[in-house]
Amino acid sequence: MKTDYVLDTVGKYCPVPVIDAANKLKEMKKGETLTVISDDEEIRNDIRKWCEITGNEFIDEFENDSEIELYIRRADA
Repeated sequence: MKTDYVLDTVGKYCPVPVIDAANKLKEMKKGETLTVISDDEEIRNDIRKWCEITGNEFIDEFENDSEIELYIRRADA
């Protein structure tokens, strides 16, 4: 899936990937999309929960070898 921005958090572990994603989304405009790339299995649940709390939209996830790609859309917040 092609998104507006890509954030590589490989090698970083909870809670850093979520914090990095939150900071990147703050820089983005409403409706823009972000791919977060991670090798931390915990990010699957962490990003979903974070999106629920913040109102950002979790779009999908994809696993490619040892990396996980998560797709998020920036909300109004």
